[in-house]
Amino acid sequence: MTPTRVLIVDDSAVVRGLLVRALQTCPDVEISGTAMHGEAALNQLQRQPADIVVLDIEMPVMDGLTALPRILRAFPQTRVIVASSSTYEGAETTVKALALGAAGCIAKPSKASVTDSIQHVATELLPLVQALRLPKAASPEQKPREPAACVSAGRGRSRPDVVVIGTSTGGPNALSKLLAAIPAEFDLPILIVQHMPPLFTPLLARHLAQDSRRPCQEAIDGGPIERGHIYLAPGDYHLTVNKRGNRMVTELNQNSPEHFCRPSVNPLFRSAAEWYGPRLLAVMLTGMGEDGLEGTQEVVSRKGYVIAQDEATSVVWGMPGALVRHGLANEVLPLERIAGAICQLSLAR
Repeated sequence: MTPTRVLIVDDSAVVRGLLVRALQTCPDVEISGTAMHGEAALNQLQRQPADIVVLDIEMPVMDGLTALPRILRAFPQTRVIVASSSTYEGAETTVKALALGAAGCIAKPSKASVTDSIQHVATELLPLVQALRLPKAASPEQKPREPAACVSAGRGRSRPDVVVIGTSTGGPNALSKLLAAIPAEFDLPILIVQHMPPLFTPLLARHLAQDSRRPCQEAIDGGPIERGHIYLAPGDYHLTVNKRGNRMVTELNQNSPEHFCRPSVNPLFRSAAEWYGPRLLAVMLTGMGEDGLEGTQEVVSRKGYVIAQDEATSVVWGMPGALVRHGLANEVLPLERIAGAICQLSLAR
């Protein structure tokens, strides 16, 4: 595999230097260049393409939010990782960037020691770069076989009572597109686990409410699950479902992380499978790693229905790919077809 070419874009020479030194610890990474702002980055990419751009948000001349969509339009094969400050304002702009199509985000170096800063950045950035550099399937024969048509997917099945979604790297943009494509009359509750820290999840919920045109909120402990509503796992809390009296509710806990994640997809999928059984529809979108694999095994064992996003439209085909490799997906679909499949399944009898 050829080295991954990375372009560093930040108006701070100190931060650029730290990012370069962190990336140079990986022998499979090649620094293609550095730039002080978005306009310089676009010019640099014209002269020397990069596989990945690490992009600051707040810069002179052209900021990151302006540059991001231009980079993605002009260089569709290039992945963008946003470098964000650990503030509310930084989180808000980062969530916007992720919804616009950034593949992931890292915290900008803030340690007092140069050595500590480099180690901190390397710990966050290198796994993401490694995941994003994985090649796509080279030919159609390597891709999972997809159903001929979504329209037959729900025949002979119970109509689902709830939809659960798991996602990670690339998830905010995928969620925005998916939820925006679901018609307003769709009234099943939707519960989501997106790997994100606590500062980010309330902002993501607000963005998803705007995109989906339906109520979306962070789930609360003991909150009722209402039709037509979307519930997002809060950062640093596992989201589960339970029955209290005669109603289904969301519950939160801080049990040990699973697959190094809290929230993890597993607790949501497992608990939903226990209560909803064959009337559960589980969807796995783009994401790094294999979180959700064990929870999906429980969904399948209780006759729930599973849709996995395909490799071609996933930013990272880790989480959905794990389901396909283990034979757990009823359907493997490109992102643009998943909303239609969900709607068709909701009409099943």
